[in-house]
Amino acid sequence: MSNYVVSLEQIENAKDKTLQYHFSGKIKDINSDEPLEADLTLQSLGEFIEVRGNLKGILNLTCDVCLNEFKYNLNVDIDEMYAKKALAEDYAQETELKEGQFITDLNGAQEIDIYDLLYQSVILDLPNKKVCGINCNGKEFPKEEDLTDPRLEVFKNIRLEGQEELEEKKQ
Repeated sequence: MSNYVVSLEQIENAKDKTLQYHFSGKIKDINSDEPLEADLTLQSLGEFIEVRGNLKGILNLTCDVCLNEFKYNLNVDIDEMYAKKALAEDYAQETELKEGQFITDLNGAQEIDIYDLLYQSVILDLPNKKVCGINCNGKEFPKEEDLTDPRLEVFKNIRLEGQEELEEKKQ
């Protein structure tokens, strides 16, 4: 996965401290027939690195209602901030966060794992309840008579000792 890691030095040395990154591939544990595509811009903002971009692809999901597989169009906007130094120690002043914005603390690490960022973006974009369509009513379950195994028919005629007495008492 080393080609999915961008060093802070690469970003700092890029023109305007801005690096373009393109991802095309599969992400482990994410079911898709085609590669996922992402175009990202990584920019150094002093003590922070901002990652913006978009991730697209078609995922194969299983419907929670009918259990059939269906296609899900993934289209995620990515807007992530990374703090170069440990937040708690080095940033005494308050930093205003906009709605939906998070700051990931690199804790002194000198690289950003793009693969992990993309994986987390996919997972967070998945719907809580995966449903194949608005008209999904669930699976048609077989009728009880279709579930009986003909090999078990022989057991229907077995009479247990004392069973006749019980049946008479019920009537």
